[in-house]
Amino acid sequence: MQANILREITPLTSSDCFTIFTRVKSEFDFPLHSHEELELNFILNGKGAKRVVGDHIGEIDDIELVLVGSNLPHVWQTHKCTSKEIREITIQFHKDLFDEKLLRRNQLSFIRNMLERSARGILFSKQTAEQITPRLLILNQKQGFDSVLELMSILHDLSISRNMHTLSDSTFNNNVEFSYNSRRIGKAVDYMNQNFQKPITLTEVAKLTNMTDVSFSRFFKTRTGITFMDSLLEMRLGHASRLLIDTTQSVSEVAYN
Repeated sequence: MQANILREITPLTSSDCFTIFTRVKSEFDFPLHSHEELELNFILNGKGAKRVVGDHIGEIDDIELVLVGSNLPHVWQTHKCTSKEIREITIQFHKDLFDEKLLRRNQLSFIRNMLERSARGILFSKQTAEQITPRLLILNQKQGFDSVLELMSILHDLSISRNMHTLSDSTFNNNVEFSYNSRRIGKAVDYMNQNFQKPITLTEVAKLTNMTDVSFSRFFKTRTGITFMDSLLEMRLGHASRLLIDTTQSVSEVAYN
């Protein structure tokens, strides 16, 4: 199964806190995929569609709200859905949107527990989805700090909601930690984020962590689930995707940059 999972390069850059997509469609056509970012996915008028999250498979109702953890395979398929006006809102945000030290504070304990549970996928109750719907529908109208504050408020309200259901089985192993949990990895990723537009070699990043090339390469793959070069490529492709969406630059200009 792993070989059939698409590794999605999202347009969310290191400079943004989150990105949001709103669309109306008549079918689900995106393949089974995963990505490093966490994803809050809202679906309206999708009754009969099939939900696949990790090793979970289920049929959805008219309204659906699911939080998908980092690198957790997921997909929604048309299946028995006959609606021609499926409304979908997808919010993708960095797994370090909340700093680890911040998450240890008592006031954020519910959010911390929810984000940890998201590694297996969380389905929120129909009542919770209906209550959150108006706020999701206007989230993309907010700008800057207000938009980030509202997203955090939504996540908090979801974290204290009742009857949330974990989707993937406890035996499902995604082989990826929720957090890098390493200062060395953090230092390397920060350097890559700041310099991805320049030529970057494994050797120069390994030196930042006081490790040999071979040791760092193995260490990076073990902690993040992907190779150093694949991670760098994802950063560049993610930035290119954002330029294509947010600017009027041509494909050639973006590719050159």
